[in-house]
Amino acid sequence: MKKIDEDPLAEAYNRALSLEKSGDFDAAAKAYAEVLALDPEDHGGAAVRLASMGRGETPEKAPDAYVTTLFDQHAEVFDNVLVDQLGYCVPLLLRQRFQALELGPFNRVLDLGCGTGLTGGALRDMAEDITGVDLSENMVEIAHEKDLYETLYVAEAVDFLDDNEDEPFDLIAATDVLPYLGALEALFFGAAENLVAGGLFAFSSETLPDDTFAGRPFMVGPHQRFAHAASYVRQRLDETGFDVVEMSDITVRMEEGEPIAGHLVIAKYRG
Repeated sequence: MKKIDEDPLAEAYNRALSLEKSGDFDAAAKAYAEVLALDPEDHGGAAVRLASMGRGETPEKAPDAYVTTLFDQHAEVFDNVLVDQLGYCVPLLLRQRFQALELGPFNRVLDLGCGTGLTGGALRDMAEDITGVDLSENMVEIAHEKDLYETLYVAEAVDFLDDNEDEPFDLIAATDVLPYLGALEALFFGAAENLVAGGLFAFSSETLPDDTFAGRPFMVGPHQRFAHAASYVRQRLDETGFDVVEMSDITVRMEEGEPIAGHLVIAKYRG
């Protein structure tokens, strides 16, 4: 691992951020290039900020170092900010859809991107056994304190799915994972490989108007999170062996007072 010189990195990042906020995207792009040269692992998310400004190629996913840093920093206030300030209620929406569709109870559940345990809490009485996985160690520590999960892992979602050798699950939930992934093939294939035949894959995604995508399957939106076209999500699910049970339009969260549009998807693995 390359040792990072913190002071020049902080100076370059703050300069880039200031230029971006002033609207000088060309100068900001040059400054973010300096940031990436100092920090190739990209703890500050320069690559997604460049893509958000339309000044860089859209990455396949947000850098692991960025996601880890972001959520480690916000772990202590995560529930308050996400639920109370940003109006995030996807786990409860998922629970409501399961009840309305008379799906469950579930034997083995995998909660990908479990965070502090919001989805685990929403589904706890519908599941016999819940495994939680998150890239942020600080988040996992808070989830552990809530005593919601039988097992918890600190791992990246796709890496966990690739490496898991335990029994398959009958539900995999990923309620805030897709906004940090662009290409969905690896996640969907990993989910399929870890589900029983007839098992459910439930997840949320953010989206944008079709004319904004301009034919692209996914892109980094204005708030540095990935948005996915509904057609791309459906196509990838079908190609990976899933049938869509339901794809609902939802408001994922609020951002600067504006609702963020998205989808809540429940899919069944054909096996």
